[in-house]
Amino acid sequence: MKIVIADKSHSIYAEIICNTIAEAAKVRGTGIAKREPEYIIKKLENGNAVIALDGDKFAGFCYIEQWGHGNFVANSGLIVHPDFRNLGLAKQIKKVVFDHSRAKFPDAKIFSITTGLAVLKMNSELGYKPVTFSELTDDQSFWKGCQTCKNFDVLTRTEQKMCLCTGMLYDPAKTEAPKTTERNYDKKVWTRLKLMKQNMFLKKDKKEN
Repeated sequence: MKIVIADKSHSIYAEIICNTIAEAAKVRGTGIAKREPEYIIKKLENGNAVIALDGDKFAGFCYIEQWGHGNFVANSGLIVHPDFRNLGLAKQIKKVVFDHSRAKFPDAKIFSITTGLAVLKMNSELGYKPVTFSELTDDQSFWKGCQTCKNFDVLTRTEQKMCLCTGMLYDPAKTEAPKTTERNYDKKVWTRLKLMKQNMFLKKDKKEN
């Protein structure tokens, strides 16, 4: 298995990347913005992505987006092909794209919004901190990308102040990345986040029914 910085030669994987992202979005029902092959190809050609390959077979992917005139970057579209799940590959990809982001955009704040507890934990290991949406980019091009999420109505109703996703931020001016990926979690914090999201989902389901 290889995880490498993507380039133009990996454009042949753009369609399967988009299809894998779309299928994951259907299963999860939230939290993954739809992307077209042309968009992914640009990321590959610009070196703003990492790709995992098992020989010539696509295994996983994640890309970098710039927002707010480069003051913010996001590691988006993290996906692992179903054939390679439950092997810890997502965590490896996340680490590689995070390190690549820091090297390529050393002064940028790196942020993430996610509904997944696994991603929350991975982010925390890398030095991200939970923040309110007001501390993230105000670039409307980013928030428009949420339109394909089924919970976009929650975001618009709250005037972009909150949604089912949790915002997390790595600020290089304030944070030193941990030397290892091992970290003891505050169980109360994760339990509170989990219960909060479960309650939000329940309220949304009741309203829709």
